[in-house]
Amino acid sequence: MAHKKVAVLLMAHGGPDSLDDVEPILRHIMKDRMPSVEVVSQIKERYRLIGGKSPLLEITERQAKALEAALNGSGGTFCVYVGMRHWTPFIHEVVQRILDDFPCCLIAISLAPHYSKMSVGAYIRTLDAAWESAQGRLPLVTVKSWADHPLLLDAFAEKVTAALLAYPKEVRSTVPVIFTAHSLPEKVLSEGDPYRQELEKTVEGVVKRLGIPTWYFAYQSRGMAHGKWLGPDVTEMINALAEKGEKHLLLVPIGFVSDHVEILYDIDIFYKKIAEERGMLLHRTESLNVAPLFIKALAEIVHAHLPVHGK
Repeated sequence: MAHKKVAVLLMAHGGPDSLDDVEPILRHIMKDRMPSVEVVSQIKERYRLIGGKSPLLEITERQAKALEAALNGSGGTFCVYVGMRHWTPFIHEVVQRILDDFPCCLIAISLAPHYSKMSVGAYIRTLDAAWESAQGRLPLVTVKSWADHPLLLDAFAEKVTAALLAYPKEVRSTVPVIFTAHSLPEKVLSEGDPYRQELEKTVEGVVKRLGIPTWYFAYQSRGMAHGKWLGPDVTEMINALAEKGEKHLLLVPIGFVSDHVEILYDIDIFYKKIAEERGMLLHRTESLNVAPLFIKALAEIVHAHLPVHGK
């Protein structure tokens, strides 16, 4: 067993490889209910505007490659896999590949640092179902939360610092910073979901590192389901700051670690246009993607979750 590799699974949402994939992905997300023609057309247009596909799989594969190199650079024996919840390569397909490779154990990390039963919890349930179906018998460790991992906070802080340095010196210290994360239905709070507290850990850690004087928090990219969603929404925050006479905004999407449609369309196109219409210049921090500090954070998380006999 000492010579067998440790398997590491990075799990992400999944995104279309072409505009033709948009409808089947939406059907998968909606549990085989047929999305309306209007919804399909709207989502297709968003992907058309960011290049006709999602970059998420390519970025996640680069993250996996970088993580594997970091883990094996110190003499380890690790193999890092990528599995998507809503598109290929599906988690259940990758689980079978992992088992066919006969590792000594599997450590699974959702590329969403903040636990909620609707996000990370859903990844874990998907993995558990695939594991049971494939009759996995080796040790399986799932990482629930890494919202306040020091290196993750360092990685976000590094991106905020770089973004602020791009502003003219005379306005740099007064630029309002808006931290953002994906919104969820408001009912999760009444059910005791820790999502909001998870996000607060990350924001507090970054703010403490940088001593940011003026900052806010808002939710972005709410879904299309009816009912109340967590707020305030980014649009509301932009309008409120415009009323205060602000001319510059910096968005820090701490709920995401990779470029995808909710960064490249929702922020770079939709929210930026709203800001411009209010006479404001909106910029955002670079996504973590394969930033060295971020990859180092993932490597430390893997090492911290190794089973006693998985080394």
